[in-house]
Amino acid sequence: MTTVVHPRAPERRGAARSTRWWSKAWVRAVEESSYSSGDLTAARTISRSGRIGQISVRPGAFVAAVEDQHGLWAVQGTVPVLDADAREALVETVAAEAGRVAALLAGDLPHTLVEHAEEAGVELLPYGGELASTCSCESWTDPCPHALAVMYQLAWLIDDDPFVLLHLRGLGRDDLLAELHGRSVPAVREEEADPDVDTAVDAALRAAALLREAEGPGQYS
Repeated sequence: MTTVVHPRAPERRGAARSTRWWSKAWVRAVEESSYSSGDLTAARTISRSGRIGQISVRPGAFVAAVEDQHGLWAVQGTVPVLDADAREALVETVAAEAGRVAALLAGDLPHTLVEHAEEAGVELLPYGGELASTCSCESWTDPCPHALAVMYQLAWLIDDDPFVLLHLRGLGRDDLLAELHGRSVPAVREEEADPDVDTAVDAALRAAALLREAEGPGQYS
């Protein structure tokens, strides 16, 4: 099970907002999951403080350390992973249009991809009740402001790279590209194969390798 460790976010001054439609949908889910507006206000302050450590993401879970004036706390959170049928349907939805692979690798999550996935029974974007968390602090609310702050930072990561969302849902970048590559192997006569799909998947695999090189060592474990 692949874990990706995302670098610690530096302190941000002023409001830190998610700008892409899918990260805004994540933020809505975070805010739906909260107990009060006061917790959300505290969480936004913590998220911008630069005092949240690296966020480790793996299928179905995320972990981070959060520091505030009272101490250092450990946050763990969960998001439901797609079951086998939903995962298969999502891969088929991505494969249905070659341009969707390139869009994802370029940091875009096409609205039509999510819509068509929903039509196939796949809810890619979570709702508030699906976001669960625990924290080592003594807050009686769940999620507490520390957990909400980590979820806000996850929105920033998802804003930059929709593969973070797919990874949480159980279908990371390498897994998706491997699935797509498997589908590009002709199961019919060579003259019936679709060269455009083959070309797109090969280009995506090369781009993924370059991205891993650019990220440098120590990001994956």
